[in-house]
Amino acid sequence: MRRHITDLAGKDYITHDVDVAIIGSGLAGLYAAYHLPDALSCALFTKSKMQTSSSSLAQGGIAAVTEKDDQFLYHYMDTITAGAGLCDEDAVRLIVREGPSEIETMQKIGTRFDLNGEGRLMTTREGGHGMHRILHAGGDATGQEMVRALEKAVGSKPNVRLHENAFAADVWTCGDRVCGVTVFERNEWHLYRTGHLLIASGGIGQIYRYTTNPVVATADGIAMAARAGAKLKDMEFIQFHPTGLYTPENRNRQCFLISEAMRGEGAILRNQKGQRFMKKAHPLAELAPRDIVSREIYAQIQNQTLPYVRLNIASADPDFLIKRFPTIYHKCLEHGIDITRDDIPVGPVQHYMMGGVQTDLWGSTQIRGLYCCGEAACTGVHGANRLASNSTLECLVFGRRCAQTIAGSAMESPACSAEPVTGENRAIAFDTEALIIELKGIMVKYCGIVRSGEQLRTGLSRVGEIGKMLEKAKLNTIRDMELCNMVTVAAEILRSAIKRRISVGSHYRTDGEAQAND
Repeated sequence: MRRHITDLAGKDYITHDVDVAIIGSGLAGLYAAYHLPDALSCALFTKSKMQTSSSSLAQGGIAAVTEKDDQFLYHYMDTITAGAGLCDEDAVRLIVREGPSEIETMQKIGTRFDLNGEGRLMTTREGGHGMHRILHAGGDATGQEMVRALEKAVGSKPNVRLHENAFAADVWTCGDRVCGVTVFERNEWHLYRTGHLLIASGGIGQIYRYTTNPVVATADGIAMAARAGAKLKDMEFIQFHPTGLYTPENRNRQCFLISEAMRGEGAILRNQKGQRFMKKAHPLAELAPRDIVSREIYAQIQNQTLPYVRLNIASADPDFLIKRFPTIYHKCLEHGIDITRDDIPVGPVQHYMMGGVQTDLWGSTQIRGLYCCGEAACTGVHGANRLASNSTLECLVFGRRCAQTIAGSAMESPACSAEPVTGENRAIAFDTEALIIELKGIMVKYCGIVRSGEQLRTGLSRVGEIGKMLEKAKLNTIRDMELCNMVTVAAEILRSAIKRRISVGSHYRTDGEAQAND
């Protein structure tokens, strides 16, 4: 693995000093910025527009105990069960207990969660939840509403400067601690010297051919942390959402998510023959944990000619559906599908990364001054399989905790003044877009919903060939750097999947090797 993708040797760049740098404009990054003390200067970078994040796309909602008949213990047990027993129990207790207060904070900031006729928070159920505890906003626009409220709140903080279209490339370290981050912005390279860097850059979805993640989700934060020496954990646990809208245009781009909340409201799945198959597969039927539903849909597709199954909720009241799922309703109409009467073609798509940069319960990594939260982090909350709508809750709880950690250590060793210099890289000809398409094909074929040792080793060999070529190559464009990040993380996923020789949660092995864990 190359140490840096930034090659600033002999190049001009602009130097800045800032107390805190945050990479990512989703819920985790924004919530951390909101909680930073006003005395600390903060630069928040996003490589596209502020609203371009997986958080903004979150339809289902946020899970928290707010109903009188619900309990912390119930939420805790549902999370542990979904995570196949591999969750960090302390981390789960933490988000379950601290979750309700984060909801109160979001309301104070101005988040407009949906309310019932009595003016109380409206809740629903999703897969794996035994109780109604999913809060939503705008029907199926929860993430967008939370990001809107946070962006407004953070934008009013004089100590935080928001940088759009700014690509963060490398973590720079001095000894055992962070001392800066290199950023490409306004067609120039910048070095932001800082002793506190928070990575909240989101997921890895664009490594896969079919994903709900936006095009910016190219694993940048996880890759840059790994290059700096941070430990990665549970990289084999990739969650595939059962119901991505199937259209031919989705291939190698971004799939539209058909929220699990639709199944929470009564939608059912049928195969090509019209048979409802989930009732035989699991006691919770369509509301079974996502890995189980995804594998069952995958199995159905393997035994039929259509590359999708059908989701139907037409038995519900049309006015209710349009009000409850306005985003889904209008998006499906664009494809000639009326959800109030038509079947919706759906199939499993990559959706979430349970693993990531290993942190403690305060968001700290093994590198002093480097923190991580949100999907890029592995806090231990999700174990082998994320419980629906726990990710948005995790973003808030750990985003705040990261801010508190930074505030408590802000006066420690200041950032050193080392300048970034990298070794020589050769001008090697390669077709970036072709290699990205090749990588996506490798991952979906060899490290998808079901896996075997032979497939994983083949995938690692092929990804390794690409990585070897890129090791000393000159990366001339942001897209070149994204490719390098994607290859770096894809290789880590494959290595982790090979090592875990048992089937557990979202990691499902079909081969004879899957008998005992290493």
